[in-house]
This record gives sequence, structure tokens and C-alpha cells, in this order.
Amino acid sequence: MKKILIVFGALVIVGVGYYTLSPLFRDIKVEEAAPESMAREDGVAVGQVAEARFAVVGTTGHPASGFVRVIPTMEGTVVRYEDFETINGPDLHVYLATTLDAKEFVDLGPIKGTQGNINYTIPSGADISKYRYVMYWCVPFRVLFNYAEIHPR
Repeated sequence: MKKILIVFGALVIVGVGYYTLSPLFRDIKVEEAAPESMAREDGVAVGQVAEARFAVVGTTGHPASGFVRVIPTMEGTVVRYEDFETINGPDLHVYLATTLDAKEFVDLGPIKGTQGNINYTIPSGADISKYRYVMYWCVPFRVLFNYAEIHPR
């Protein structure tokens, strides 16, 4: 039993040290140009599919502010974080998900930044109308950092 407690304590210390001391957790500022929306033949812009503010989840130590938009473009559909601000964490990825437990999801890749305007391209085979949330998810610790509801039900 003593060995188990020692191993558990060592894992906690290593995890906390990695999280607090790693240079990966510094703010990363990104300012990407907004993608151009598709235009129909009549010249009317298609514009945004969805827009939502970020929600604060049970992990109150990982707040987020800003907006998320889903924008169809000539090159494909883009998830755009605007005026975004959050904290960094280990192995964070951006996901489209049907539920907050992310059982059915599309991985849009590792985070590109924690501040500013950031674009993530949705893979061409993904049906955006199927997904309800855009979220920051910590892969190894299975922690939801923050999310935005893009298709409320």
C-alpha cells in the first residue's frame, strides 16, 4: 500500500510540475485574416452558419472568452475563433462534437493559439450540421477546457 501511495504522489507531483512549469503553457497570440465567405450568384454573401459565445464549464480554472463562428468558404468550411482568450494546457486539441463527453467527434487538430483570431479548417467529409459543440479538449487528462454551442437544440 505504501508503494502505491508513493507512486501516486510522484505522478501528482510530475503532473503538476509539467502543467505549471512547462513553457507550453504561455499565451500564444494569433491574428489570422478572416476567411472570405462564399457568395451566391446573386452576389449575396452566405456568411456565417453559426455563432456562439464560449461557455464556462466545470473546469472554472480554464475560462474562455470570445466568439466562435462556422463560416463556409470557397476552400471549405472554417471554424473561426474571434477575440478569443483562454489559457493553454497540455496536448489541447480543437474538436467538433455531438455531445460534451466527445464520444462522437471530429478532431480539428492541436490548438494554434490561446489569444486572438484563429481559423481551423473542417475536413471536407465532415457534416457540420451533425455537430453541436466546438471544444478545447485536453487529450491525456480527458478534461474539457471550454466549449461553444454552435447548433443549439
